[in-house]
Amino acid sequence: MQRFEGLDMHRKKNGSARLGRLCTDHGVIDTPVFMPVGTQATVKACPPDRLKELGVSIFLCNSYHLHLRPGVKVIRGAGGLHRFTSWDRALLTDSGGYQVFSLAGLTRISDEGVAFRSHIDGSYHFFTPTGSIRLQQDLGADIIMAFDQCVGYPATPHQERIAAERSLRWAQECKNAFNSQRRQMLFGIVQGGMQEDLRSESAKRLSDMEFDGYAIGGLSVGEPKPVMYEMIEATVPHLPSQKPRYLMGVGSPDCVLEAVGRGVDMFDCVMPTRNARNASLLTLQGRLNIRREEFTYDFSPLDPECGCYTCRNFSRAYLRHLFKADEILGAELATIHNIYFMLELMGKIRQAIRLGSFIEFSKEFLARWENQ
Repeated sequence: MQRFEGLDMHRKKNGSARLGRLCTDHGVIDTPVFMPVGTQATVKACPPDRLKELGVSIFLCNSYHLHLRPGVKVIRGAGGLHRFTSWDRALLTDSGGYQVFSLAGLTRISDEGVAFRSHIDGSYHFFTPTGSIRLQQDLGADIIMAFDQCVGYPATPHQERIAAERSLRWAQECKNAFNSQRRQMLFGIVQGGMQEDLRSESAKRLSDMEFDGYAIGGLSVGEPKPVMYEMIEATVPHLPSQKPRYLMGVGSPDCVLEAVGRGVDMFDCVMPTRNARNASLLTLQGRLNIRREEFTYDFSPLDPECGCYTCRNFSRAYLRHLFKADEILGAELATIHNIYFMLELMGKIRQAIRLGSFIEFSKEFLARWENQ
């Protein structure tokens, strides 16, 4: 069964931007799509019913964190990740490869896998590609990721080559261990640091393994944005056009638009929700720190152009009060707004592609965004 249909429309007016439909056992996902991050099986400060009202069709959980707490036995005993979280739409689990990178001081990497100490209690664990796949299949997400090695920025060409080669070997191990009878999809991950030729080579070799989808990993790790865009351009043309393309860990509105214009379909990032909990809100007028004193007597909506629950019902003054008083509701209302902003942006992107006006829409949005 074909699980993804990518549609290139009005190529001259849309560039490489395209529409797609990704079919899972828990619903159809229209792409380009932004996926909120629910690292520990919850999108912080936003319950599942609210996520549904916002129109979230898929969110991401992290197998590294769920392995440590509560553990796969608990989730399996509950009937899988969907029942455990009371979420009947699609889920994606990351393999834990990025956590290996971010917890570098607690890990030891070899060709066999990664030995690490838990950041919670210091206990010893060992992840292998095969073990990561078994863990994710037991969790039961609709989309699972191959285990990979990410390197930071800057890194030496030698370090980038080793990580890319190891990620390709691990990808094949993951493919061999994957049980396709469970009706999940397995995505491979392209690595290669900031070397265009290495990215291209990795994408070609990974494509030959015939995964259900392809992710671009190892970006947004400190490199300048123009370098990120160059790496996307070096990668996407070598990935199968009939499979979804997922840029991991990227969610700034400007980066999303730039990547969609280069042929990317899927995005995830903690930025919108993490920033919301820290009083940083996304508006069409730019980022806004609601804690600022100037909003004390500002009884206007957070964003007069936004139709979310928060903007329809509450003022900037009230939101500032909630954050200054350390009230939990402040984080919830801000999170609702930022998720709504990202989903509205994706909807406008899809509509622009459908109408053949994506390039024009992107230029107008970016000019407004970057001039704030």
